[in-house]
Amino acid sequence: MRTAVILLALLALAAVPGSLLPQRNVATDPMAVARFVQDNPRLAPWLDRMGLFEVYAAPWFAAIYILLLVSMTGCVLPRCARLWRSVLAAPPAAPKNLTRLVDHQRWVPEGANDSASGLAAAAAHLRRRGFRVETTATEVRAERGYARELGNLLFHLSLLVLLLGVALGRLFGFEGRVVVAEGAGFSNVVSQYDEFNARPLTDVLGLEPLSFTLEDFEVAYEPSGEKAGEPREFGADLTYQVGSEQDATSVRVEPNHPLDVNETKVFLTGHGYAPVVTVRDGKGDVVFTGPVVFLPNDSSYASDGVVKVPDARPTQLAFEGFFLPTAAIGEGGPYSSFPDALNPQLFLTAYTGDLSMSDGPPQSVYDLDKSGLEQVTVNGDPFTRALAVGETMRLPGGQGSLTFDSVARFANFQIARDPGKEVALVAAIMLLVGLTTSLMIRRRRIWVRVVPGSAGRELEVATLPLTRRGALVGEVEAVAAAARAPATDIASEPAQDPPSNEQE
Repeated sequence: MRTAVILLALLALAAVPGSLLPQRNVATDPMAVARFVQDNPRLAPWLDRMGLFEVYAAPWFAAIYILLLVSMTGCVLPRCARLWRSVLAAPPAAPKNLTRLVDHQRWVPEGANDSASGLAAAAAHLRRRGFRVETTATEVRAERGYARELGNLLFHLSLLVLLLGVALGRLFGFEGRVVVAEGAGFSNVVSQYDEFNARPLTDVLGLEPLSFTLEDFEVAYEPSGEKAGEPREFGADLTYQVGSEQDATSVRVEPNHPLDVNETKVFLTGHGYAPVVTVRDGKGDVVFTGPVVFLPNDSSYASDGVVKVPDARPTQLAFEGFFLPTAAIGEGGPYSSFPDALNPQLFLTAYTGDLSMSDGPPQSVYDLDKSGLEQVTVNGDPFTRALAVGETMRLPGGQGSLTFDSVARFANFQIARDPGKEVALVAAIMLLVGLTTSLMIRRRRIWVRVVPGSAGRELEVATLPLTRRGALVGEVEAVAAAARAPATDIASEPAQDPPSNEQE
């Protein structure tokens, strides 16, 4: 048990970096790690070498978890066997000296109520009170509160069940993230994910045949006051389809209200803006039109993004800049004064050249590789423009243009399947029930026996509480009163209610 407790504390300590540092496979912000690396260029490589950006998938975290599982198994199973034997065991014989126990009483039977009938009366009284009773010629052994040991048993088993549930999720589940703009769709195949984290035994070819389209995204902000700009509600209206034969179904996905399709859940984790633009190349042809995701970088949803146009001719085009939903001008330059799109403006600078998308390493859609590009300039200064909705940015020399058509929104979705969550839920219920039972129920033993005395055969009774809460007030007195009653009253004695402070 000591080893298991140490490992459990070590596991909790090892999980701390996962809460303090951005995680590649956990954080809802897909750019969180990249921003941390950019802001901490010296520290970040060392943290990455130690796996602190992927804590829950790191080998050292898995090693602690496996050691804990082995230790808990070796600790809990033998302990459960002992507790089960304790539940089935008969009440033990009384200790030699009952006077050392709690609430000891001793008396000489009077009249027709001799010692034998007193034992019988005490045994009958204890049975009516729910005690497990064993009798001999000179002794009554009684015990109650066995359910407390069943609670202990349930509590200890719940720890193993919980570890099993977590292990199932880490072995067979998966987690992925995707950004979907209004009007765009998603199909549940690995190639469509922006980020996909498969577990060791995940069947990546057997994912749920789910597809959905983001029809509309609605968000409301606090308009004024100290909390102005804070989101009050937001939700995504989806139409989804399972397989190719089922009809499309409409559903609204909100935080804490995911779409659940056969244990594959679609969670709404964030949102932002996707300006809709139309790009024409130097020949005047439309080479791109549609929403472009710009990633927010602060609470006012000022967002950064790029537009890549590899099909432009005679040269490829690219645009880099930022989007302000409510543009305003301050001492430091333009900024967004409110997160809602009250005065949307798009600030862009243009590039021409080779985007290096046909060869070389894969690129992020949110970053621009400028190694083969040349910034467009006018009189030696970078060519930049601030565009309101409907305005067009025309590149010098007839190289092309970009029109800011409208403002759409996008939503971040986390799609996950965790086959161990039901097992973990069962473990949590077992833990609560077991812990509550073991804390509320008092296990105790009572003995009544015949002893030789100066006045002949005498009776004595005492109790032994097996929990720290102590004995129940008045329980020994009630047993003694029943043993003193005439033998003729044993059969007719009514059942007595337990003391008011008793918890069974």
